[in-house]
Amino acid sequence: MPCFHHKTIMFFKWHVPEPKQYSMMSFNLLCVLSLLLLPCLATAQNNGTVRVGQYITAADNSQPWFSPSRDFAFGFHKLDNEDLFLPAIWYYKIPSKTIVWYASADNPAPRGSRLQLTADRGLVLDGPDGQELWKSGITMSAAAFGFLYDTGNFVVADANSEKLWQSFDDPVDTLLPSQIMERGGVVSSKRSETDFSQGRFQFRLLQDGNAVLNTINLPSGFAYDAYFWSNTFDQNRSNAGLQVVFNESGYLYVVRENNQRVFLTPGTIVSSKENYHRATLNFDGSFVLYTHPRNSNGNNGIWSVIRTMPDNICVNNDIRKGLGSGICGHNSICTLNSLRRPNCTCPKGFSLVDPDDPYGNCKPDFIQGCEEDEGKSEEDLYHIEELKSTDWPTSDFEQLTPSSREDCESSCLKDCLCSASVFRLDTCWKKKLPLSYGKMDPADNGTAFIKIRKGEGNGKKKRDIFVLVGSVLLGSSVFINLILVAASCLGLLIVNQKKLTRTHPPEGVSHMNLRCFTYKELVEATRGFKEELGRGAFGTVYKGFMDIAPNNLVAVKKLDRVFHDSEKEFKAEVNVIGQTHHKNLVRLLGFCDEGENRLIVYEFLSNGTLASFLFGDYKPNWELRTNIAMEIAKGLLYLHEECCTQIIHCDIKPQNILLDDNYNARISDFGLAKLLTLDQSHTSTAIRGTKGYVAPEWFRNTPVTVKVDVYSFGVLLLEIICLRRCVEKEASTIDKAILTDWAYDCCKEKRLGTLVEDDPDVMDDMNKLQRFVMVAIWCIQEDPSLRPTMSKVIEMLEGVVEVPFPPCPWPFNITS
Repeated sequence: MPCFHHKTIMFFKWHVPEPKQYSMMSFNLLCVLSLLLLPCLATAQNNGTVRVGQYITAADNSQPWFSPSRDFAFGFHKLDNEDLFLPAIWYYKIPSKTIVWYASADNPAPRGSRLQLTADRGLVLDGPDGQELWKSGITMSAAAFGFLYDTGNFVVADANSEKLWQSFDDPVDTLLPSQIMERGGVVSSKRSETDFSQGRFQFRLLQDGNAVLNTINLPSGFAYDAYFWSNTFDQNRSNAGLQVVFNESGYLYVVRENNQRVFLTPGTIVSSKENYHRATLNFDGSFVLYTHPRNSNGNNGIWSVIRTMPDNICVNNDIRKGLGSGICGHNSICTLNSLRRPNCTCPKGFSLVDPDDPYGNCKPDFIQGCEEDEGKSEEDLYHIEELKSTDWPTSDFEQLTPSSREDCESSCLKDCLCSASVFRLDTCWKKKLPLSYGKMDPADNGTAFIKIRKGEGNGKKKRDIFVLVGSVLLGSSVFINLILVAASCLGLLIVNQKKLTRTHPPEGVSHMNLRCFTYKELVEATRGFKEELGRGAFGTVYKGFMDIAPNNLVAVKKLDRVFHDSEKEFKAEVNVIGQTHHKNLVRLLGFCDEGENRLIVYEFLSNGTLASFLFGDYKPNWELRTNIAMEIAKGLLYLHEECCTQIIHCDIKPQNILLDDNYNARISDFGLAKLLTLDQSHTSTAIRGTKGYVAPEWFRNTPVTVKVDVYSFGVLLLEIICLRRCVEKEASTIDKAILTDWAYDCCKEKRLGTLVEDDPDVMDDMNKLQRFVMVAIWCIQEDPSLRPTMSKVIEMLEGVVEVPFPPCPWPFNITS
């Protein structure tokens, strides 16, 4: 390919050198020409062109083909924990490997396989034994070359540069700028994060012009109802959607017959000259528009989200035919995490059918049925587990109207056909198994009641042992029976003894419920620390899979800011944390203290942080918010006054409050403050905490007490009330920028409705609103002695004691 793209005529006036100068001049001219040609030669080697006969071998360090700018690479991607490879295209300049196209996912290539461009078959993937695994296919035997464009599109062309095949016509889970999808086009998700075979979700442009997201039945491919649609269909097809276009600027839209554009990309987006764009249908069903700076220095390969479709995949999954399992499996419950992606969990008393598929079906861990329960009282056999803001929109078999909350619960408990019921307003829906499309919606004031058999949890294995022993006893002699009874008792004694000693921690950690893990165990549990849940002052949290948790999910915090030279201090603090037991604290399951590696294993809480709950796109209802505030207060009271060793948290903020399956608040990261060295603190003044939540005494040479947590709780309480962050640089007016200042002004001027934007849900409960705001202002008093203890805070929040009007929180400062 030519090096010079512009035809330029240059005229030189030559000076003829003397003969003795000629050789030196020739040498100098040759050097100059060589330097000028170096870029040209480099371009020729990396210009995106692949000649017929060229191939790549599946190996760990095989050299890929590059696009001209090296924005994209085409080569082999090695599958996790397997000696298998996929032909793939990925962003080459981004640190984390982001794959945008792949082939042969159902038939991966063993090591030594070859991807070659041929004249008669196009791109061909052959195994080490020469067997064909995959081919691109071409319409005629005339392939002359291939070319990888800077758009990420690989084209096979003939000698006249006519396209015979291109990867853009055969998309997998990602669309790229300049890519167009015609009617009938399909984008399919992966099966899981690491399984590239076809998943349950599709993005399609239907023949009626509607662009939709839907689930399918595997392996038949039958498509269920859509859970997102572009509303570009036209029954007469005179103005229906014609194409899905992802243009060069990074805008995704549907083009109608009349050329009208219906945008799926919201508002203005960042420049495509400085940023990459992609649209990916993730394995969990979320269709997400991403952006990433082209200059990725310091970005660590993390993509920013422009839009997630649908906005709330759990709530907007409006499937009504009752077919398929929906976003999560049957009997599962869908909740959103902090990235607005779905989490799927099994209700209490249920477990995953496939422990390796957290998005799959859940099965009851007990037997329920009219025949099995015949002649027995349902109240004696079952208890009801209450789930806030939860519903299974299908699976109804009976509706009771009018009904009370108590009648709804009782009616399901007494009905052998009923597995769950949902009460909302004055109506009760009774449901049977399997429960489908389970969702937890903070804006939903309904309550679900799920029926669980009593005594489940003693273990199926023990019951099986007793059934086996009983069967043998009935058919044996008395003497043999006695021997068997003795042997059974001895066996059970040994099993129980092993359970008591199996997780006994080493010397230095006394609490018997904590398990000491090896670093290798946690590497395997987190699959190489692959899925990051969040980062904090003490380190990074990763998602893990272990059978020590009810849902097989754990959160593993990899500490990177602790005393590396103080093993005893680390174990002492872990011991203190391990001895805390409260329903509003995140439970510690175990730890690792191996060389430089310090890790802590917690229970996994599916609904993420309070920050994502409060500051997301959907407004949680007032009752749920006030319940969460009370639960945080009770958790702090336990840490301050009720646990065996007083714990000052030092960093109370929404990011350190997690929400469980039922949106109950759990405080995390408590007890870790002592492990944070002064030179690793958030500011140069050795302050522990986060800007906006830090008590004033941190800035002074005064003792730090539990009152620093009270101050932070006051700020957090205002955020819960107002559904906004404590500092907003882009506030509409300067007086609203600092929440504590604005809240006190509104309280003093009796403008509390302004704080909650006159939300009718809150305004109907004005007494509680006023009480909560005043308690928050008492908590943020500059003088620690004026702040109430957490026990007093709870009494005031509950209305047990009167809350006097608070003074100005910062009387000693001219400005706050």
